[in-house]
Amino acid sequence: MLFTLYDHTCPPDRAKSDELVRFLHEALGRFGDPEEQIRKCLGFALREYESFGGFVLEMGDESGIVGVSVVNRTGMSEYIPENILVYIAVRPGSRGKGYGSALLRETVNRAEGNLALHVEPDNPARRLYERNGFTSKYLEMRLVKEH
Repeated sequence: MLFTLYDHTCPPDRAKSDELVRFLHEALGRFGDPEEQIRKCLGFALREYESFGGFVLEMGDESGIVGVSVVNRTGMSEYIPENILVYIAVRPGSRGKGYGSALLRETVNRAEGNLALHVEPDNPARRLYERNGFTSKYLEMRLVKEH
């Protein structure tokens, strides 16, 4: 597997960025977000917006993209992890072959500092995170304001 790192010093071109967004949207399925939100997340990681940055990691082979992860830096290391793993996905036909673990390990190795992530309780990827050392520390609660 070949890993390609994108950040604000070496961003993907527009065509590659579009490909990464489409890949994540399709591979995440019902656990994902709309393409516009994924694109904005990449923009924060690549500092296209005012942010602390982060990175996008692409895992590929001769057939194309096998997996992608996106990490945003939080800037809040004093009280929450320095990074949030916003997206990680492996193409459906390549799941169950260890690629998710490889991508997660490489993502963790490249992140400076600790990582947090959000996962829905019924997402099968939760087992991947637990096998790789992630634990549930808090129950997240949200208040969604009416507009």
